[in-house]
Amino acid sequence: MTPADLSLTVLHAVRRAVDEGALRVDVPAGVKVERPRPGGVGDYASSIALSLARPSGRRPLDVAGILQERLHGSPGIRAVDITGPGFLNFTLDVGQGGRLVREIGAAGLRYGYGDALGGEPVRLAPSGEARARVVGETVLRLLRSQGADAGTGDGGQDDERVHVVPAAYEPEVLGVDPARWALLRPAPQDHALPGAPLLVQHERNPLFRVRYAHSRARALLRNGAQLGVRPAYEGEGEQGSGGSELVAVLADHPGVLLSAARHRAPDRLARHLEGVADALLSFQHTVLPLGDEKPSAAHRSRLALAEAAGTVLAGGLSLLGISAPDQI
Repeated sequence: MTPADLSLTVLHAVRRAVDEGALRVDVPAGVKVERPRPGGVGDYASSIALSLARPSGRRPLDVAGILQERLHGSPGIRAVDITGPGFLNFTLDVGQGGRLVREIGAAGLRYGYGDALGGEPVRLAPSGEARARVVGETVLRLLRSQGADAGTGDGGQDDERVHVVPAAYEPEVLGVDPARWALLRPAPQDHALPGAPLLVQHERNPLFRVRYAHSRARALLRNGAQLGVRPAYEGEGEQGSGGSELVAVLADHPGVLLSAARHRAPDRLARHLEGVADALLSFQHTVLPLGDEKPSAAHRSRLALAEAAGTVLAGGLSLLGISAPDQI
C-alpha cells in the first residue's frame, strides 16, 4: 500500500463515518499521511482526527476512535493505533487484497454473511402498507444474513414495527427492480424516489450504474477468456490504478451488511453498492490488455479483483430483491 492508497483508505473511512451519522462534518477533499513523529508508532500517521474535531464538535480522541473502528480490517493495514492527542498511526500489511479475493471467491454470493446476530429473535409486525412490506421483507433477509432468528410475527405487542414514509409499490408500472430500488434506496424516514428516472439507462441513474457495473464484471471475464486471461490474484503490486480503492470498498461489505441489519436500514446496503459500482467502473479500463499489450500477471490479478466486485454486487442486489443481469 502506497501513501496515496493509504490516504484514500482513510478518506473512505471519514466518508463512511459521515454517511452513518457518526460524524457531522464536510468530507475533506483529501487526507495527508506522513511518517510518524516522535512518540508515534507504525509506518505512517495522520492528524485528520485533530482537523475534524472542531467542526464535528467532538474531542480529537473521540474522532480518532470513530475512524479507527472503520479502518479496522482494511486491506493493507495490519494495525491502527491512536497516539498523543488523537493521531492515527498505521502499521501496514501486505497480501490483504489476495486474501480478500480468495475469501469472496470461497463465499460467493454469501460473502459478508456472519453470525454476529446469531440466535437473536426478531419478529416484524405484518403491515398492510406497501413500502413497509417491501422494507420489512428486505430487513428480514439482512437479519438472517447475520444469523438472526428473524421472521414475521402475528402483530402482537412484542413485534417490531417497520416505520416508513408510505409509498406505492408499482412493479407493474416500473418493473420489479426499479420499483424496489425506489422504496429501498432512500432511508425509511425519507420519501421514496420518483420512478421515472430509474427507468433511464444512464450513469446518472444509480440503479442502472450498479446493475451495469455487475454486467461489466461479467463481460470482463468473457473478454478475458477470449484473450487467454484467467482471473488469478498474484500480488498487491498488480492491482493497478484504482485497485486499492476497490479493495477497500469490497472489504467494507461485511460491516455494511451487519450495520444494515442492526439498524433495519436497507438503504445503507444500497448506498454501499453504489460505491462498489463506482469503484469498479473506474477500475475496469485497467483490467485487460490493450492494443498489442501481452497478458500478464497484472491482468490476471485485476481480473480476479473485478470478478470479486461483480460477486459482491450480485450478492448485495440479491439481498435487496433486485436482479443482477450478466448483460445490459
